Amino acid sequence: MADTRADPAAQSELMDEDEPFFSNLDLFLFSLIAGLLVYWIIFRKKAEPIPEFKKLESTPQTTRETSFIGKMKKTGKNIVVFYGSQTGTGEEFANRLAKDAHRYGMKGMAADPEEYDMSELSRLTEIENSIAIFCLATYGEGDPTDNAQDFYDWLQEGDADFSGVKYTVFALGNKTYEHYNAMGKYVDKRLAELGAQRIFDLGMGDDDGNLEEDFVSWREQFWPAVCEHFGVEATGEESSIRQYELKVHSDLNMNKVYTGELGRLMSFENQKPPFDSKNPFLAAVTVNRKLNKAGDRHLMHLELDITGSKISWVLDSCRNILAILEDLPSLRPPIDHLCELLPRLQARYYSIASSSKVHPNSIHICAVVVEYETKTGRVNKGVATNWLKSKMPTDNGHKTTVPMYIRKSQFRLPFKSTNPVIMVGPGTGIAPFMGFVQERGWLKEQGKDIGETVLYYGCRYKNEDFLYQEELEEFEKTGVLTALNVAFSRDQAEKVYVQHLLKKNKEAVWRLVHSDNAHIYICGDARNMARDVQNAFYEIAEELGGLSRAQAVDYVKKLMTKGRYSQDVWS
Repeated sequence: MADTRADPAAQSELMDEDEPFFSNLDLFLFSLIAGLLVYWIIFRKKAEPIPEFKKLESTPQTTRETSFIGKMKKTGKNIVVFYGSQTGTGEEFANRLAKDAHRYGMKGMAADPEEYDMSELSRLTEIENSIAIFCLATYGEGDPTDNAQDFYDWLQEGDADFSGVKYTVFALGNKTYEHYNAMGKYVDKRLAELGAQRIFDLGMGDDDGNLEEDFVSWREQFWPAVCEHFGVEATGEESSIRQYELKVHSDLNMNKVYTGELGRLMSFENQKPPFDSKNPFLAAVTVNRKLNKAGDRHLMHLELDITGSKISWVLDSCRNILAILEDLPSLRPPIDHLCELLPRLQARYYSIASSSKVHPNSIHICAVVVEYETKTGRVNKGVATNWLKSKMPTDNGHKTTVPMYIRKSQFRLPFKSTNPVIMVGPGTGIAPFMGFVQERGWLKEQGKDIGETVLYYGCRYKNEDFLYQEELEEFEKTGVLTALNVAFSRDQAEKVYVQHLLKKNKEAVWRLVHSDNAHIYICGDARNMARDVQNAFYEIAEELGGLSRAQAVDYVKKLMTKGRYSQDVWS
């Protein structure tokens, strides 16, 4: 046998044959790679699948009913009450009228004009003894509410024949606004022009006074007129309208005799709040004296004691429903009934304080947080503003969100950038003008010519509530704002407001308006500020335009008609 131990080459060859193909290190690395590969395959984040959206098949079960005539026929209704409502009051009135119909031997339904084909209105004559009632609120500068916008546009553009259609309108508005009840007035007039028959006079509700009383007064006259028109007799629930029958009694318990109570028997003896037209309070007469010294007439002065009546008790102390329940412990309504009566929380509208040209992906809001102490010592807080106050941006990956949408507005800059603008907006009324000034600045950066841009702003104290001070002063410095006029109402002994500054600069104001075709914009409080500013323009027109008061009023109204005097105001 050959001895190979001493042969290095043979020894090396023998060692190669006996050594494993993979070393321990190779096996370790291979295992590690294989393990990582398996882990990646099993635990990797899979791409989220893109869902497929299939078009839903239209079926009778999923199709929304757009024919109010069809619905009325199916349900045996002969009265339809359409509502144009922004805050819910018009909708509430419509529902009440629809329910009233049953008491008069009819059947009614409330309807949102946005959900139905309003061109069917001409077909209402197909239903016997039918009526269309419209409860329509006016929003902003004489505008229709959102849900009545399409109906309004259709009435303006269409030429339908409403011959034989019977209707009536109740309008909801506020006298402090220039275009008081404009929507209700327009629909009432337009329906008549298209041949419809008005069966009862236009009702006018004023929220600056007492909207509820206006509605109740109109409603109590409306239903008897309907009964007379159709020759029907009101039936109540299932009984005759007649409530009394003559019977002669020789011996009666006087405690059981009706003595004229409007609401309930014995209500004059057992007084219970709340007191209203149907449940009056028996106020004690404390003073009754004759005022005139001579003559046939008797002029008197009376004083009535309302102690204990709790009467203007809700409004004067700003009691909400919770405060009323707390202060009247005997009032214990079932919680389900209470929830049923509570109105839906309505959307809050705020003027946009930014320009879409400058901030295409952002909307800015300027609002004051509502919080005040009532006469009862309670603190009332505005629902929306306090909720918004708590919505702070975070950096923890969770976005703070606010549900919102944009509502169309006619409050916008003139089409021609060269037209001068006069903006008047004290307090949070500055909001839309921040957007206006931003847009003017953007136009200037694009090389466009812009007209004079004049702002009249007001606040209480310069060092306390001069909103957007730095931004506004920078706009003035760069020439975007031609003039920044600020009224600090309480920084001096005598109060100074924006209308005072307008009259102080009357020559410049009149030149811009009368000679340079300026557009005027007012934003803020409707009850006082907007009226006082409008009076300031009247006075300037009288003094510098040589007009009488009536002519000055007409002059401003013509500016409004031309779209050169716009208001975004609230009460």
